[in-house]
Amino acid sequence: MSQSQRSTADWQRLDAAHHLHPFTDYGELNTKGSRIITRAEGCYLWDSDGNQILDGMAGLWCVNIGYGRKELAEVAYRQMQELPYYNNFFQCSHPPAIELSRLLSEVTPKHMNHVFFTGSGSDSNDTILRMVRYYWKLLGKPYKKVVISRENAYHGSTVAGASLSGMKAMHAQGDLPIPGIEHIEQPYHFGRAPDMDPAEFGRQAAQALERKIDEIGECNVAAFIAEPIQGAGGVIIPPDSYWPEIKRICAERDILLIVDEVITGFGRLGTWFGSQYYDLQPDLMPIAKGLSSGYMPIGGVMVSDRVAKVVIEEGGEFFHGYTYSGHPVAAAVAAENIRIMRDEGIIERAGAEIAPYLQARWRELGEHPLVGEARGVGMVAALELVKSKQPLERFEEPGKVGSLCRDLSVKNGLVMRAVGGTMIISPPLVLSREQVDELIDKARRTLDETHKAIGGA
Repeated sequence: MSQSQRSTADWQRLDAAHHLHPFTDYGELNTKGSRIITRAEGCYLWDSDGNQILDGMAGLWCVNIGYGRKELAEVAYRQMQELPYYNNFFQCSHPPAIELSRLLSEVTPKHMNHVFFTGSGSDSNDTILRMVRYYWKLLGKPYKKVVISRENAYHGSTVAGASLSGMKAMHAQGDLPIPGIEHIEQPYHFGRAPDMDPAEFGRQAAQALERKIDEIGECNVAAFIAEPIQGAGGVIIPPDSYWPEIKRICAERDILLIVDEVITGFGRLGTWFGSQYYDLQPDLMPIAKGLSSGYMPIGGVMVSDRVAKVVIEEGGEFFHGYTYSGHPVAAAVAAENIRIMRDEGIIERAGAEIAPYLQARWRELGEHPLVGEARGVGMVAALELVKSKQPLERFEEPGKVGSLCRDLSVKNGLVMRAVGGTMIISPPLVLSREQVDELIDKARRTLDETHKAIGGA
């Protein structure tokens, strides 16, 4: 049977029989049947039943340029004909990896001029752990091994990535975190201290890093890793006072600053990188997702001149790498993706025009009786679903309400993601003003239906 002849039920049966999905309750999924996405164009998806859905999550935070850019398919086709694969081991390289390296040095912060290629964000954060410890060993400080992360952070799902992540459910399934990784509180103002002055809360949340360094011993701490805005943790936006205090602590304590840009990189906050939005100077910067707009699997670690100098000049062989590091087809597609975003001014347009409009319309949803807070930056936003606004009361089972809201949203033709009782969006950067209006209308309808389904007035 050809693909075009299979029905939705056929696909669902095959999927249940053979396919283990990521982050999925298999029993629940196989009872419901998976949603079969068959094509995409611009900011829209279509499923196997012909339903058109506005993709409010840009795939998985990654399709920044939108779906259906034929230029990227053509670049992949040409590269596959010329050099479909070769590795970058054994003192070899190839033009696509070299050209992408050059382009990345132009669009990332000025002090970052070297990249180590990986296959994903998880791979990038595995690389981070290896490189940070290698760096300090080369400087004669092999005892500086501990990396401090944050609760509810997400840095991938490999053993090292999941350890760096601060998600307790992941840790419980894998006897994690591995030794040498510690966590501090996240700067979640609404969830932790909504009545506290945001500036004071931000400073106190940042100072948790200083307390943890003192607890472990400064001589043992190698680095602090954090997302500019926590993405999969629920779009946690730190108060403005948070990052300046983190920068001060890392500088005074000689701690490497790792800024995880897997989600925030390549335009998500209306700037090329979240580091630019928050005026950060990372020592290491994991990247992926928007690097190729999800058209090919590729990631990397941008390495600051400070770290690269030590690794290049003081080290010998760095015993680390992946079969697909700098894969020629993935690199060629990523390079073309960057050129399109740069030449068409996609990020600048998103930051100056679409993001402000999206955020203004999104905050209108904060008036809904089910919403305790509507927040966002650039092209990412969140709604906190609450049982009561005055007095503020959260749901006893926030995940149950979030899942209901998510499912109703898809029924209404909009992909929103549920993180517990928080609804989040991260649409393509090429969203139009009209599509912003469509997104808000569908989100409001979804909130109304969710409120009614749980017995709201």
